[in-house]
Amino acid sequence: MDFNVKKLASDAGVFFSRAMQFTEEKLGQAEKTELDAHFENLLARADSTKNWTEKILRQTEVLLQPNPSARVEEFLYEKLDRKVPSRVTNGELLAQYMTEAANDFGPGTPYGKTLIKVGETQRRLGAAERDFIHSASINFLTPLRNFLEGDWRTISKERRILQNCRLDLDACKARLKKAKAAEAKAACEGDAVPDFQETRPRNYILSASASALWSDEVEKAEHELRLTQTEFDRQAEVTRLLLEGISSTHVNHLRCLHEFVESQTNYYAQCYQYMLDLQKQLGSSKGEIFSGTFVGNTESSSPPPAATSPPAVGAATLPAVPTIPVVPTIVGVPNTVAESVLNPNEVKPPASGTRKARVLYDYEAADSSELALLADEMITVYSLPGMDPDWLIGERGNQKGKVPVTYLELLS
Repeated sequence: MDFNVKKLASDAGVFFSRAMQFTEEKLGQAEKTELDAHFENLLARADSTKNWTEKILRQTEVLLQPNPSARVEEFLYEKLDRKVPSRVTNGELLAQYMTEAANDFGPGTPYGKTLIKVGETQRRLGAAERDFIHSASINFLTPLRNFLEGDWRTISKERRILQNCRLDLDACKARLKKAKAAEAKAACEGDAVPDFQETRPRNYILSASASALWSDEVEKAEHELRLTQTEFDRQAEVTRLLLEGISSTHVNHLRCLHEFVESQTNYYAQCYQYMLDLQKQLGSSKGEIFSGTFVGNTESSSPPPAATSPPAVGAATLPAVPTIPVVPTIVGVPNTVAESVLNPNEVKPPASGTRKARVLYDYEAADSSELALLADEMITVYSLPGMDPDWLIGERGNQKGKVPVTYLELLS
C-alpha cells in the first residue's frame, strides 16, 4: 500500500510538472524544444493521411449503403464481432414486387410478361450490386479501417509519449536554468569579504552552505536532463520510423484503390449488359404486344400504324397497311395519289426543316421503300406534306428511306 501511494504521488508530480510546462509554453513564458523540419513534415503528412482516409471511408460507406440505419446496424454487428445478416438489395426487392404483380395481373398478359422480364433483370442487377458491395468492403474498406484502427492508433500513442518526453525535457531544462542562476547568485554572495564588525559571521556561513546546496541541485538537474534527453531522442526515433511508414500505407491504399475501381468497372459493365439485353427483349416483344392487341380487336375499323409494327412481324400476321395516307376521294374523280406508291429515292429534302436523330433500336427494312437502322447511329430526318405522322424520311449518306418515329430520338 505504501508503494502504491508513493507511485501515485510520483505520477501526480510528473503530471503537474508537465501541465505547468505546457501552460507556460502556451503563455510564452517557457522555451519549447522544436522538432526538425523533416519531422514536422512527417507529422503533417500523417495527420493529412488520417483525415482524408476517414472522409474517404465514410463517403464510400454512404455510397455502398445509403441507408443510415443499415450502416448503424452493420457497425454494431461489427463491434459485437457478429456476422452481419444478409440484407435484400433494393433491386432484388423491386424484382420480387414485379414478379408478384405479374402473377396477380396474369403472367400471360402483355403487361405481366413485361413485368416478369423487367423483374428478372432487376434481380440480376441486385445480385451484381451485392457482389460489388462485398468486393468493395473486403478490398477497399477493410484496409482503410485497419489503418485507422491499427497503425494510426499506434502512431497516436507514440506521438503522445513523445509529447510527454518533450515536456519532461523542457521542464528539466527550465530547472537546470533556475538552479544555475541560483548557484551563480549564491556564489556571488559567498565571494564577498565578510565584515565581522558589521555583519554577523553566521550569515557568511549560510551563504557558503547555500552555494554548496545549489551546486548539488545543478548536478542533479544535469543528470536528469541527460536522462530525459536520451529518452526523448529514443522516442523521437521510434516515432519517426512509424511516420515514415505512412509511405508504405499510401502504396497499400493505392493498390486497394485500383481493386476498388476494377470492381466498380465490372459492376457497371454487368449492369450495362443486363439493361442492354432487357432493352433488346422489350424492343423485340414490343411489336408482338401491339400486334396481338390490334389483331385481336375485331371492332377496330382502321389498321394499326406502321410505326408500331416491328420488322419481325410478317405480312401474314398483320393486315396490309398503306405506307402513304390516302388522299380523300371526290366522287367521280379518280384518286391517282392513292394508287401511287411513294419512292423515297425520288423525294428531295425540303430546303429547311431537316433534323438530326439518334436511332434507339435496330430496325430491319420491310421493303425497298424503308431504310434499315442500327442502334446509336445518327441520321438526318424530315417529313413531307401528307405523310403518315408515325413515319419520317431518313437519310444516311446516299441511302434514303422511310423510318418509324418510335425508333428515333429527335435531336435539336
